[in-house]
Amino acid sequence: MKETAASLVRRLREAGFTAYFAGGCVRDMVRGVAPHDIDIATSATPEEVRRIFPRTIPVGAQFGVVLVLEGEHQFEVATFRCDEAYVDGRRPTAVRYGTPEEDAQRRDFTINGLFYDPLADAVIDHVGGRQDIDGRIVRTIGEPRLRFGEDKLRMLRAVRFATSLNFEIDPATFAAIREMAAEIHVVSAERVRDELIKIFTRANPGRGLALLDESGLLKEVLPEGAAMKGVEQPPEFHPEGDVFTHVKLMLDELPPDPSVVLAFAVLLHDVGKPPTFMRAPDRIRFHEHDRVGAEMAAQILRRLRFPNEAIDRIVTCVAEHMRFRHVQEMRTAKLKRILARDTFGEELELHRIDCVASHGSTDNYEFLKTKTAELPADVIKPAPLLTGRDLLALGLKPGPVVGRILREVEELQLEERLRSREDAVAFARQRVTELGGPV
Repeated sequence: MKETAASLVRRLREAGFTAYFAGGCVRDMVRGVAPHDIDIATSATPEEVRRIFPRTIPVGAQFGVVLVLEGEHQFEVATFRCDEAYVDGRRPTAVRYGTPEEDAQRRDFTINGLFYDPLADAVIDHVGGRQDIDGRIVRTIGEPRLRFGEDKLRMLRAVRFATSLNFEIDPATFAAIREMAAEIHVVSAERVRDELIKIFTRANPGRGLALLDESGLLKEVLPEGAAMKGVEQPPEFHPEGDVFTHVKLMLDELPPDPSVVLAFAVLLHDVGKPPTFMRAPDRIRFHEHDRVGAEMAAQILRRLRFPNEAIDRIVTCVAEHMRFRHVQEMRTAKLKRILARDTFGEELELHRIDCVASHGSTDNYEFLKTKTAELPADVIKPAPLLTGRDLLALGLKPGPVVGRILREVEELQLEERLRSREDAVAFARQRVTELGGPV
């Protein structure tokens, strides 16, 4: 990818334009990390870029951005620009083309304001970004309040960069975030959601939760998460402390590159504890916090515009997370139903992390791992022995009795007490007679 990007820079130079690698890819290269993608900044206008390269897509031509397709790679090629006034805290009213120095000055943080000349193998730094990378600091370019006033999402981006890079936020930058946190509401739910996903699915997500809280952003974008602070838990099960501490520890136990479903199931699995907290005579209790939490999680995820499929999977994980306490005493059929759920892998990992970040016992996790290894998929989720059509053929009329018998047959099949279609038909005939239906 780097060689291909360098060839684009060379062709722009040969056509008489200035061109460099720009932004986050340069930050990563300075840190010794291979970038996931490479952006190019140039003095060429979008029209000139499209004349030079045959395969292009004008993804943001009004802001000077063209997508260039080269081989198996694609690169954002943007014209050096200055942004005009930001009046809505989200985007500039207009842009004008500028110089590399002006382009660097309009970017968000010093660590993202670097250019790299791949032909000369030289970093170009107009904003002090190299020094801040060396010092592991996230600092706005220019006055923080002005920079955040231009685009309020930058407050969440500061937390995201500090979290995933394990940097500190410059004190003046952090003070501005705390002062302006309530203004994040001008940003669309989709943009907020995307930043939260990056915070909680990349490195150090527990620190991300803490920084969101310390900055004041958590109570604005996820007040239900902020409500977990100070909510006591029974020490015999949760020696680690309150609900917020528990969730923070769990986030830091996430595997590398977790799915969005797993990360947000961890984040929200105990969101129902604050409203259900009760100090009973024997100990602290959270009656039906799993059910309440599932309802709250659905509301939160809809508010943040998550896709419906992700909402369904996350809510299932939250709703079912307490069932794993009893798996070793469950009847075979009930256990198989748990193992057969599409979300079982995520639920199992949620359970493991939940245990590790609290009492430390993973007996149920190990039991379930053994069961999944022992039982093949066709035993966990076998093809049904009977259908509703089969029961109608026995003379039943459509209605609740059909569903009842089908559920009974499924239960006995999972218990391996019915092993063939013939057995199932015989059982159904008997039940039809017992329930007063036709023979």
